Amino acid sequence: MSDYEAVIGLEVHVHLATESKLFCACPNSFGDAPNTNVCEICAGMPGVLPSLNRKAVEYASRMALAVNAKINSHSRFARKNYFYPDMPKDYQISQFEEPLCEHGWLDITVAGKTKRIGITRIHMEDDAGKNIHPQGEKISLVDLNRAGTPLIEIVSEPDLSSAEEAVAYLKALHAMVVSLGISNGNMEEGSFRCDANVSIRPRGSKTLGTRTELKNLNSFRHVQKAIEYEISRQSDVLEDGDKVVQETRLYDAVRNITLTMRSKEDTQDYRYFPDPDLTPVDISEEELARWKATQPELPQARLARFMEEWKLPQADAALLSADPCLATLFERAARIYPEARKIANLMIGPLLRQLNEQGLDSAELKLSPEALAELAKIIDSGLISAKIGADIFPELMQGNIMPEDYVNSRGLAQVSDSAAIEAAVKKVVEANPAEVEAYRGGKTKLISFFVGQVMRETRGKANPAVVNEILTRLLEN
Repeated sequence: MSDYEAVIGLEVHVHLATESKLFCACPNSFGDAPNTNVCEICAGMPGVLPSLNRKAVEYASRMALAVNAKINSHSRFARKNYFYPDMPKDYQISQFEEPLCEHGWLDITVAGKTKRIGITRIHMEDDAGKNIHPQGEKISLVDLNRAGTPLIEIVSEPDLSSAEEAVAYLKALHAMVVSLGISNGNMEEGSFRCDANVSIRPRGSKTLGTRTELKNLNSFRHVQKAIEYEISRQSDVLEDGDKVVQETRLYDAVRNITLTMRSKEDTQDYRYFPDPDLTPVDISEEELARWKATQPELPQARLARFMEEWKLPQADAALLSADPCLATLFERAARIYPEARKIANLMIGPLLRQLNEQGLDSAELKLSPEALAELAKIIDSGLISAKIGADIFPELMQGNIMPEDYVNSRGLAQVSDSAAIEAAVKKVVEANPAEVEAYRGGKTKLISFFVGQVMRETRGKANPAVVNEILTRLLEN
């Protein structure tokens, strides 16, 4: 065990999925041609007046409700002053002394143990633009499409003590924002990203060590790797008798190291002051009551219900409940064909595999619940094997295809005829005398080899139960 313990706090930035930006009517969309969604306000022209997008206030408040935070009926925007090429105003509109939300919490479970993570605050702000560095060219370009995009920043207490806890916390937040419908949560696009503040201290000490801030963390895997590296690096620094320097560091995923980016700013460096162009944000009791009454089911509640109502194992329930699109597909299919475990197995196996291979988001799924339910049913009935079911999944993912019609039209129905299967089994047995001798000599695990050969011989259409029965009879005689 190390002589040091880690203290970790996360600052999570979430792009809100409003139609327009935070302070102007420009479209809030990703992937458009550079500098096409820009007006005088998000370009920082002198003399312009921002106007608050009220839907962003609702989305931020819904997140606060989800993490048990206090929503302040009165909050205020401030100017956070810093100077980067992608910040056309030379300041960011954020919240400082009077944030929208404070004092929340979120429970996470790691290695079977539940831990409560405090949330200091949730505040609103607008995003900066984006610097683009063309490969091989000694220039930098600025795209202001992202400038003015509505963000919430969720700031945790330094309650996390390992990279595993940090990832569990992030995954819980990610599932929440997607389930609430306030963000698409796309980490590659930067819609959900985080900075990690990491320090270490002698085990058992109550004094916080010097922290570093880690940036460029755009996946759960990168968050874990970067934090693990930084804990190890800081331990080595202290072991060598040196001091950890407060700074901002970038994570290099290729080399799996963190590198100095700049010295870490303190609050006073940003020279916050109330934004004179924006009025305070006031939330009425009626608005808050309406938002509370229309909150969707959150992932933790859905997980518990899936385990109770559908008798799913916790791991399966957690995977399906974290994504609202998958959760809806599962429930609709399970209500059509109430074999929930079998529906879940198809989703966690071939469905998720196809999403990964095709690079699709669950929201892009064309597979209907009726088709998924029918697939589970025809596998159960013996019309096709589970292998054939997995093989035809890419076609089913295209939509407008029902499994039973597809199987019958392609001649993929499972062969259960004993005579036909026995002929294939005999052929395999005769072709593998060494394996037959080894099996009869006690290496009974070779049965899986023979089953595989028979399935190959029958192009995966033989009924596995019949194959096993005939193989066992012939091999043991």
